[in-house]
Amino acid sequence: MTRRKKTRSLADKVQIRTGRRKDYKKWRHENPDQVTSSTRYTQKKRQQRKIQAARKLARQEAGQPIAIHPERKPPDTDQGGAES
Repeated sequence: MTRRKKTRSLADKVQIRTGRRKDYKKWRHENPDQVTSSTRYTQKKRQQRKIQAARKLARQEAGQPIAIHPERKPPDTDQGGAES
């Protein structure tokens, strides 16, 4: 008796008739409501996004501000106008 390889793959958890990869892909396409990511995967990705956002914010705060659009002075309204 051979041992089964440990896997976190969803393909092994789904009982379909033939067990072929293309059959699983077809089943997954036809049943999107039954296919969900594992909680371990979603927690990992959420943590990665938090870390990425924190790093981006740190880079923005550490960088030098550059004046791409400097503040403009509003045009003077009391010089020259169509006032009588």
